[in-house]
Amino acid sequence: MPATVVAEPLTVDFVFSDATRRALRLDYLPCPRLAADLAAGLASLTHPHGEVDSEATVLHYRMAMLQLSRFLQGVGFTGGAGELTRARLVEFWLGHQPAVEGRTRALLRALDADTGVLRPQVREYLAGAPLRRQPRGEPFQPYSGEEWNRLKRSCEDIIEHAFATQQAAITAGRAGQDPRIGGWSPMNNRLWLLLHRGPLTLAEIVDYLGRSRSCVWSDGSHVEAARQLFPTTRVALAYRLLLGVTSGIVPDGLDDLGMHDIDWAGDTTILLDYVKGRTRRESLNLPAAAVRVLRRWLEHSALLRQFTAEPERSSLWLAYQPTARTAAKLGVRFKQKTVLRWVAAQQLRGDDGHLLRVHKHRIRTTFEYRRDKSAWTGRTTIDPNHSARVEGDHYLSQPTPAQQDALEAVIEEAQGDLVGKARTPLVLSAEDVEQAATELPKRLAGLELTDAVVVELVGGHRDVFTAACGDQLAGLHGPAGKPCPARPWVCLLCPLAVFAPRHAPNLLRLRAFFARQFRQMPVTQFMAVFGPYVQRLDADILPRFAPVVLAAAMNEVSDRDDELPLRPEESSS
Repeated sequence: MPATVVAEPLTVDFVFSDATRRALRLDYLPCPRLAADLAAGLASLTHPHGEVDSEATVLHYRMAMLQLSRFLQGVGFTGGAGELTRARLVEFWLGHQPAVEGRTRALLRALDADTGVLRPQVREYLAGAPLRRQPRGEPFQPYSGEEWNRLKRSCEDIIEHAFATQQAAITAGRAGQDPRIGGWSPMNNRLWLLLHRGPLTLAEIVDYLGRSRSCVWSDGSHVEAARQLFPTTRVALAYRLLLGVTSGIVPDGLDDLGMHDIDWAGDTTILLDYVKGRTRRESLNLPAAAVRVLRRWLEHSALLRQFTAEPERSSLWLAYQPTARTAAKLGVRFKQKTVLRWVAAQQLRGDDGHLLRVHKHRIRTTFEYRRDKSAWTGRTTIDPNHSARVEGDHYLSQPTPAQQDALEAVIEEAQGDLVGKARTPLVLSAEDVEQAATELPKRLAGLELTDAVVVELVGGHRDVFTAACGDQLAGLHGPAGKPCPARPWVCLLCPLAVFAPRHAPNLLRLRAFFARQFRQMPVTQFMAVFGPYVQRLDADILPRFAPVVLAAAMNEVSDRDDELPLRPEESSS
């Protein structure tokens, strides 16, 4: 079981999906009988049966349980969940936040699903809508280009300076000697000691040297030496932010990374496993820029890591955190107040002139907003765990009315293209012009052409290279009112094109051109440029001509570029 309830003392033992554990003591809650029932409900809500799958979520539910128990104790309630009334619950919910109402409702519903202990009126009420819905927060707006560049540049400057300082300190330390022999004063000797013994505390240095505490602490230089050799919280946070900027991984996934989550697939490729709080474990093949950041961090933190004990050593993020008399070396979590102090120290400002509000979720929003879509995989959303609505609210900008009109125009044009490509091509297979003229009005009913235009189409007066065109000035592939500038193969997918037997030689010349291009182009490039036209020509147009027509047309094809109206850059020779 992912969660079990211990009666004495009242405790819920959790085993989360990432294999971490937590024992939650609840014996201090008022109303012991109710507390025991709520504990059972909390155990039933644990993953995979419910949303509880992290310590943070457990603590949120504990707070809701405490608030409900204290409220009921204040009104003299001493029973269990089966004695709760709808009036008491409504009174409690009206006086507390919607999030508290939602969590207590979930606890009681889970308990009742297992035991059926609630009163019918309470059960019926719990199935309804909440009294107050959680207010919907405003989606994060992406950083402007200038803010994004300033944040990225600040991180890069800190990293570059800190890494260069560390390399110089390592070189100096290797040139020094044991301070018990050469003395404590030379900086090289202090660096030598820290390089060989790690970030020692003041007491450990005094014990090693056999000298007085005041002599060692006189100028605090051992702390300065350690800051040169080992990454501080300020430096580690710069790496952490820059990795978010270059990878777009969710903040909780980055904060909880361990060394075991890094899987090298060659010298320049990393498959990174991370835990996303809402959907658990995921993987990402890191972009090249993120690989460089992670590689540099592993190199920068390697010295500190070899002096760090488990379990902190297995954490990705380590930092040297000196205090007045100690030197802590441990895995770190970057809380918001740490980020605020970092921004203030860097004097990093936004476009409004105030200190930039660095929010790690907003970094992910900006990454998704700015990411290159040229390698789009065809998914309808950036993240498969998002609905289209969530992605639109949180990762896309709020367009102005003019931008909205432009987007709608692009969508309408794309939809028109899809309809045109899906339409069956209009091929006149009859060799008799009179018979073709009889059939054509029915076939062209959707194009709304006049009888005069139909006569011109059949008689060849509207021919272009590969087809007869219903309206060269329609503006489907260029400005309206101007002759169509489309290349010969574009006609194959154009809804205005009409293919007659007299066009068979040029269609075969076009097919020969496709074959020559296929031999000289990479397959992926050929399919991207000519693939849809080849499919339409071979599958939908040529098979509808009589074999005798194609055989006669084949005699006119010599398989040369000069048979087609090509531009110099389109030549296949």
